[in-house]
This record gives sequence, structure tokens and C-alpha cells, in this order.
Amino acid sequence: MFEIDLNCSLFQVFRGTIADASDFDPTADAEALYNAMKGIGSDKEAILDLVTSRSNAQRQEVIAAYKSNFGQDLIDDLKYELTGKFERLIVSLMRTPAYHDAKEIHDAIKGTGTNERCLIEVLASRNNKQIHDMVAAYKDAYGRDLEEDVIADTSGHFKKMLVVLLQGTRDESGVVDADLVQQDAQDLYAAGEEQWGTDEAKFIMILGNRSVTHLRMVFDEYEKIAEMSIEDSIKNELSGDFERLMLAVVQCIRSIPMFFAKRLYKSMKGLGTADNTLIRIMISRSEIDMLDIRECFRLRYEKSLYNMIKDDTSGDYKRTLLNLCGGDDDLAGEFFPEAAQIAYKMWELSAMTRVQLRPTVRPASNFDPAADAQALRKAMKGFGTDEDAIIDIVARRSNAQRQEIRQAFKSLLGRDLMKDLKSELSKNLERLIIGLMLTPAEFDAKMMRKAMEGAGTDEHALIEILVTRSNQEIHAMNAAYQDAYKKSLEDAVQSDTSGHFCRILVSLVQGAREEGPADVERANADAQELADACNADSDDMVMKFMSILCTRSFPHLRKVFQEFVKCSNKDIEQIIKKEMSGDVKNAFYAIVCSVKNQPSYFADRLYKAMKGLGTDDRALIRIMVSRSEIDLFNIRKEFKETHDDSLHEFIQVETMIGDTSGDYRKTLLILCGGED
Repeated sequence: MFEIDLNCSLFQVFRGTIADASDFDPTADAEALYNAMKGIGSDKEAILDLVTSRSNAQRQEVIAAYKSNFGQDLIDDLKYELTGKFERLIVSLMRTPAYHDAKEIHDAIKGTGTNERCLIEVLASRNNKQIHDMVAAYKDAYGRDLEEDVIADTSGHFKKMLVVLLQGTRDESGVVDADLVQQDAQDLYAAGEEQWGTDEAKFIMILGNRSVTHLRMVFDEYEKIAEMSIEDSIKNELSGDFERLMLAVVQCIRSIPMFFAKRLYKSMKGLGTADNTLIRIMISRSEIDMLDIRECFRLRYEKSLYNMIKDDTSGDYKRTLLNLCGGDDDLAGEFFPEAAQIAYKMWELSAMTRVQLRPTVRPASNFDPAADAQALRKAMKGFGTDEDAIIDIVARRSNAQRQEIRQAFKSLLGRDLMKDLKSELSKNLERLIIGLMLTPAEFDAKMMRKAMEGAGTDEHALIEILVTRSNQEIHAMNAAYQDAYKKSLEDAVQSDTSGHFCRILVSLVQGAREEGPADVERANADAQELADACNADSDDMVMKFMSILCTRSFPHLRKVFQEFVKCSNKDIEQIIKKEMSGDVKNAFYAIVCSVKNQPSYFADRLYKAMKGLGTDDRALIRIMVSRSEIDLFNIRKEFKETHDDSLHEFIQVETMIGDTSGDYRKTLLILCGGED
């Protein structure tokens, strides 16, 4: 159990993994490094062990001792003896923090093209003194003014915010004026959500200058006024690099360690490693807050930073990074108190946020179902098919309008539009177009059927559909399934699944989840019951979790999961992943993810459908069709924030293989609704 102080900083004390070495002797260290590099070859292990066991201040003394004793520049010798990423990492460790930051910024803006993500990461996360030191180091190293170089290399509101951050004038007094908090929250709301268009200057002024403590309180007040988080407003109102910069500033205001945990994860996920980002963060945070970053990393990704580095890198480069990381948190097996504090705040934020769901497909204006029916017939009669005409009509109409077209097609032409489309189209394009022409209930019923027919079962599809649909949608799906397949959906699920997983799905198929706001007293009781169940045998634990997770409303569950952290000092996600397995674990985890942030859940499902070798086209089609008129715009934003690539770009690249005509890809991109 722990006390939650919602007004305090999540991290009162920053904790590094690298500290001053005891019994430090710079002359002895200089001699050891000289011996490690003389002769043929070099003792890389000796170099990395020495460099990573000294603080940066001690390394500067070693550099001075090396020159005094041997008349040579230590950094030049290291560059000569070492190669590749290992050389880059060791040499960067030898620079002071200010000169390291200055070099990173210089490399980000020199030559053709700009590394905007590096600019954003560094300038959004540094305090006033770090920025002033970096500006001075840049002038000394390159003989140029950093602000002038940034202005020359960037533009628009992105440039203006970078210039504000470069001043290093954020209020660090710690004094908070309650009236100003209210005023700033109202001003931000008036500058964005309340008006047509956005007053970017107001966002820049407030987010670029107010203190961390002040802004945390502003964000809380903003959520009360706007009924959405400041992050969601930024995603709605801003775009491009300016949007990414402002989101980074907000994330750093909330928790710098969590910001860097996300950056580290993105640097290593997927194919290839963003080594410059990985090196920059591991060096710059190793003496500040690496322990806290490790905790945030494990909280968010259920894997230690140590193990992710271990799996993603190799050789002396890996050993050096692991020394900076400082230890494997998975071996500890326990949840950190600081991470519990963050988990509590995350659930509180989720409970307070009212996300405005935004579709990408809307009803077409000047809609004429008869004209569309005639156009579709023209596109399919004779030799060949005009796929472009079909796509442009079907993908740019709402589902309700498509149903009118189906009816008009039969009334005017005496033909079944669905049969004609099936005979003229093929493969994934046919599956996608037919999916769009079905009603949502018919489509869900068909997807449930596809998930259960044949030899294997697509458990992930069953979970995704049943966890994310409302009671009304589930009832409509049940009726559509009975009508289409002359069998109840519940019977089909029971025939195709077993055990606790079957019971969870049957519970969800009832469409009997409670609706309405959280009941605070009952949420506390539910949280305690879940905490007590963690000490019961596995069967009792699953049944208790099912009785609460499958029946309570989402707003209520947000409060339950928040209070669960208080009761157990653990996050519900961690418990599910640690104590459960297989399809039961996947089902409960999907419920928790949907409760926390459903668009983010779908963004993750889309990423998994397309990453790696081959695309899970059934999952891709299912999500793009079912969410296009609900929240696909929100999903796009979550996808961009989590994976750094836009959904539009990801679809464009990942669907090229096997789609020689490009019609399938074109339809998906129309549904996606645009590039972020």
C-alpha cells in the first residue's frame, strides 16, 4: 500500500546508474587506457569497463591526465583505435553533457535535411541550465550561434517554439498561482477547442514558459474544462513537427523518465535500431534518471530495458550500453513504488479524459443512390471492370448510404449488388469492398464466423470484436449471426472454444456490460476483490477477474484499475501478464487496454497486423472497415505517436507485396483518410 500525493512530482529525486568511482586516480586511469590501446589491436573490454565506471566529471580529469602524461589527445586516440557504433558510444561518453548535446544538435541540422526528432527530444527535455550550457558549448565548438542556425534550418510555428525553448527561461521558481492556473487552462481551451482554427501563439507562450508544477495543474484544469486531455487537443488542433514538439513538451512536463522510456522503445522496436537515438539517451540520462527510466520502461512494455538492449544489440557496443543501463529489472520480479505512482496517475488521466471520437469516412454530400447504383453497374458490365469507379463510390460513402445503394441497385436493375461485386472483384480488394457493403452487424457476424470456421481458430479476432463492441453492437451482431448462419453466436463460440476462455467470450457475447459512470464506493470494493483474488488459486482468480472485467462499465473499470494500484502496489496489466497465460491472458489484457485507451489498442492491433514478414490482411480489413466511421482518425493519431510512422505511410509500404494493381492499397488509404 502507498500514499498518493497527486500534487507532488512523480519523481522527487533523479537517480542515475553512473556515479563517481571511489578511490579514483585519473593518472592511473590514463595509463590503463594508454596500455589498452598501445601495440597491435586494443583491449576494448578494458576501455569500456573503465569508461562506464567513471562519472563524466571524472572522465574529464582522465582526459587531462592523459594529455599531461602522454602528450596525446585521448579522444583522438579512441577514435583511431575503435570503430563503428562502439567508437561513437565511447567517444560520446568522453564529452561533457553540454558538448555532447551541442554536437547532437549540430549533427541534426547540418547538411541537407534536418533530424527534427533529435531537436525535439533534446530541447523539450532539458532544463534551463542544461540549455544555457549547450548554447555556450555550441558557440565554442562551432563558432556559430545556435539560435541562428535553428532559425535557418526550420520554419513556421515549429521554429518559433524551438526558439522559445532555446532561451532557457522556463519558470523554475516552484511558485504556483491558482488564479493563473485557471486562466491558462481557459486560454488554452479558447485558443483551440473552443474556436474555429487554432491560436498557436497562445500554446507556445504557455507551454514554453510556465513551470512544470504549474503546467501539471493547468493540464488537470484543462481536462475539466475541455473534457479531453491536453494531448488529445494538441492532436486535434496541430500537425506535423509542431504537433510532435508540443506533445513532447507535454510528455516531459508529465514525466521526463516516461518520455525517454518511450523514445528508447521506439529506437529498438521493429527491424533495425535507431542507434543515434539509443546512444544519445543512454549517455545523457545515465547520471540523471536512468533508474527511473528503467522503471517506466518496464511498467509500459512489460520487459526490462536491459533485456531489450541485450536482444537488439551485439558485441562491445552491447556490453557498454548494458553497463550504462546498470541492471536487469526483470530479475527483481517486483513492481517499483515509483512505477506504481506513475500507474496510478496514468489511470487517473484515463478516467478524466473524454476523447472526442472522430471518423475518417462521413456521409457524402449531394448523395444520389440511384446515380451511384447506375455508375456501379456501368463499372461492372462488359469486358473488364472499372475498379477505380467502384472504389471511389464505395469507399467515399457512409455505411448507411451504401445500404441505400444496395437497395437502389436491386430496385432499378433487378440485380444483387453483392453478387455482382463478388463476381467482378477478387482477393483482398473483393474482401474489403464486400466488407464495406455489409452493415456493421453483418460484417461483425461474418468476421466472427471467419474466426471460427475451418481447422484453426483466430482467438485474437474473437477477443478484438467482443471486447470493443458496445452492448447494442453485440446484440445486433448476435441477430445478424443467427439470420446468416441459422445458429446462435453463443452456441458457435461454445463449440469452438473451451475452458475459462470460452466462459469469458460467452459472458461478453451476452452484451450485458453495465453502462454509466463509475460508482466510487463500489469501485473501491471491486479493486480490493481483485487484489485479494491475486492470492487465490488460478481458477478462482480468473473467475473473479471475469465477474468484474466482463460486466462493469468502462468508466467504472478505469476507477477500479486506479484503486487497484493503491490496494496492491501493482498495475492491473502487470498482474494479468504475470499471473495468467494463453487466451485468458490475452482476453483480459485486451479489456484493460480498451478501457485505458481504445484507439491506442486498435493502433497496436494494426501495427501487429502489418509488421514483420507478411500482412494479416483479415485483421487489417476488419479494423479499417469497422472503425472508419467511428474513431479511425483517433487511431491514426495514436499510431503516429506510438510508432513514429503514419498509418497512411505504413499501409502504403506494407501492402505493396501481393497487391500488384494497387487497388486494395488505394481503398485502404481512402479509408485511412490522409497522411499525418
